[in-house]
Amino acid sequence: MKKYALEWTVFICGAVVMILELVGSRILAPYVGTSIVVWTSLIGVILGSLSAGYYWGGRRADQNAQREELAQIILLAAICIVATAILKEPILNVISKVIKNLYIATVTSTLLLFAPASAILGMISPYAAKLKMYDTEHAGTTIGTLYALSTLGSIVGTFLAGFLLIAFFGSTNILYVLAGTLILATIILQRDKIRIKLIMLVVIGVIAALGFFSQAKAESKGMIDVDTSYQRIQIYPIQYKDRLVRILRMDKYGLQSGMLLDGDVTELVFDYLKMYNMVEQFVSPPKHALMIGGAAYSYPKAFLKKFPEADLDVVEFDPALTALARKYFFLTDDPRLHIFHEDGRTFLNKAPSTMYDAIFVDAFTSLTPPYQLTTREAVQKMSDRLQEDGVVFVNLIGAFEGDASPFFQAEYATYKSVFPNVYAFWVNEDDATKKQNLMIVAAKSAEPMEQVPANEEIAQYLKQRWQKDITTDMPILTDEYAPIERYMMRVY
Repeated sequence: MKKYALEWTVFICGAVVMILELVGSRILAPYVGTSIVVWTSLIGVILGSLSAGYYWGGRRADQNAQREELAQIILLAAICIVATAILKEPILNVISKVIKNLYIATVTSTLLLFAPASAILGMISPYAAKLKMYDTEHAGTTIGTLYALSTLGSIVGTFLAGFLLIAFFGSTNILYVLAGTLILATIILQRDKIRIKLIMLVVIGVIAALGFFSQAKAESKGMIDVDTSYQRIQIYPIQYKDRLVRILRMDKYGLQSGMLLDGDVTELVFDYLKMYNMVEQFVSPPKHALMIGGAAYSYPKAFLKKFPEADLDVVEFDPALTALARKYFFLTDDPRLHIFHEDGRTFLNKAPSTMYDAIFVDAFTSLTPPYQLTTREAVQKMSDRLQEDGVVFVNLIGAFEGDASPFFQAEYATYKSVFPNVYAFWVNEDDATKKQNLMIVAAKSAEPMEQVPANEEIAQYLKQRWQKDITTDMPILTDEYAPIERYMMRVY
């Protein structure tokens, strides 16, 4: 171990860099989402910080490279990561309140939380190369070997974070683990200094205690904070329209699911979900339906209760969400409920084993719907899976007109290119420029929608139909070109 201490050091630090980057996306998610904007900021800022670290590390090593100083540099990186774990919530809360522009907020958050540790970690490889360089004749081999080990560590860290750590440990706990790992690296470099090693071990114990305390504190407040293989999920109780509701959210921009805690757990909380009941206006009663996007399974529970003779297939990409729904949202097994854990588009691409009366689409990846579900090709797949009088309901965020309208208008035009009858409904306010939930309803039948409401509930929803003209000159979304991130930036 002593002989290869420098090699182990650069390997470990390479792994830490990539784990920090991947965990960073989960830390930022509740405040700025997980869109391409967030990933661009993370990758760009961390690469820039590493570049600065390479430069500073090389210059520092040329002055007077010593193993003890390298240990101090690694310790400083550990301290920065602990500071990120402690300060991330206050910093992100302030930024989310002060900076409204998503691009600026994301870059600022990334710079403050991850640039210091990344820059210091960047110093390690050139510094270690200087220490390892015994003669100039083998300088190339020495430098190449160390940078190869650093890159190998990054590869291992990537798979370790993506396949194991994020799926089984909380983001804050992972930060503390990273800090403890770096302190272990300093112990490896300290040779025979027993006192220093003992102090470092005590520090690791304190860091572990901090991680346990932070998690216990959150749970004591009723907050469930879970990192799945795909996203960060928070579950906690709130007061919503004078009712006590347990909500599930993936970012600060909306509430993805909710369940009453002071009433019937199958009663729908959010107005847009209630509008799915308009299915009776087109198909009465539905026998086979599909829902893309399960989340906490709010509507599937209500659908099964409302239509006792119907079957419902639910496609949910993240199996951990289904498990959380079972644990915290009273989802139970039902022979009429069939759950598929896969991407909604890949499900639609398969040869149809069931033809549906209705398809409900309520799928989001942070700020935006998954682009592969918004395109003309996806819409055609939905049409192919419908009975001749079938209907698609699509929940969107946007506006009919104005700055927040481009995505809605493009998606409306896309559905119009496939379905003979497409209708739009507002959920909360009859305001063309109001950003809100909007409902697109696309009917496969060439016959117009029946104007006489099927019941009193639907009569109210029919009053919320948008009667004015909708601009359809936006480009149709396709698999080749669907710039929904750019459109949705204007919404948020």
